[in-house]
Amino acid sequence: MSNPSAPPTYDVAADQKGYEGAPYPQATGYPPVGGYPQTGYGGYPQSGTPQPQPQPYGNQPQPAPSSAVRYNGNQVNPLEVPAVVYSAPVAADSSESENGGFSTGDTFSNKSVRRMFIRKVFIILGIQLLVTFGIVAIFTLVDDVRVWVKDNPGFYYASYGVFLVLYIVLICVENVRRKAPLNLIVLGIFTLSLAYMTGTIAAFYDVLTVMITMGVTVLVCAGIILFSMQTRFDFTKCSGVLFVLVWVLFMFGFISIFTYDKGDVYIQVIYGCLGALVFGLFLAFDTQLIMGSKRYELDPEEYVFGALTLYIDVIYIFLFLLSIFGVSSD
Repeated sequence: MSNPSAPPTYDVAADQKGYEGAPYPQATGYPPVGGYPQTGYGGYPQSGTPQPQPQPYGNQPQPAPSSAVRYNGNQVNPLEVPAVVYSAPVAADSSESENGGFSTGDTFSNKSVRRMFIRKVFIILGIQLLVTFGIVAIFTLVDDVRVWVKDNPGFYYASYGVFLVLYIVLICVENVRRKAPLNLIVLGIFTLSLAYMTGTIAAFYDVLTVMITMGVTVLVCAGIILFSMQTRFDFTKCSGVLFVLVWVLFMFGFISIFTYDKGDVYIQVIYGCLGALVFGLFLAFDTQLIMGSKRYELDPEEYVFGALTLYIDVIYIFLFLLSIFGVSSD
């Protein structure tokens, strides 16, 4: 007895479809009749099947992998993430940390500021020297003035007191030294006081000695200033040496007060030569502070201080040379 729910046989199914050899229905997911399509090169193309195009040789852009990288919140190809470039830190200029009471090498980065500062300092210095040597010439060449200066030493000590007070004020009080026109007024009074002292000292020497000393002073100071501008040697590093030399000069003069004999001219000559040498070095030191481009330099607003230091150096060189030539002329 047959089971009515069983599937029909192959012959019965063929009779029902009306043709022989009809296959069973194909399941989904298998390749169509004729096999898989041919790919790549070679072989004949299958009818009705699109053929892929051949790829050229060389590096081709690759698709992003399934595990993409996130960069700044966006999903990007790791090959396209910009590389981070690290640069070595630039070492700071060691001179910026070594001020030593002065400004350092970067103050005059602008050359126009430096030229203006130098021009201003030397103009003020030129006016000071003209006034001073003019007073010296009057006190030396005019007999009446010469006699009056010798007979009234009180004005010399008064000018010395003004000189000392104003010198301390200009050195220590920054507001007075930088505030115009107060700084120029104080500097003018300071110049007159020191010029009077210099003229009074010169009045005790003969005219020829004073004139020769003035000429030698101009030549020596001009040579030192030009040398300081051109040389590569840094005098601003020699502040300790200058302090030692000043101390030696001071002690030599202090001891000479008690041991000096008027008939012994050698001590006075040695003292004059040592003093001229020390203040010649100070002139080179102060010139390089003004010119800049060394370890230490002056601030652009310190033109009064720069002119003051150069002026004192020149006057002291003149006085020490005058003591040397005065002794030789006697």
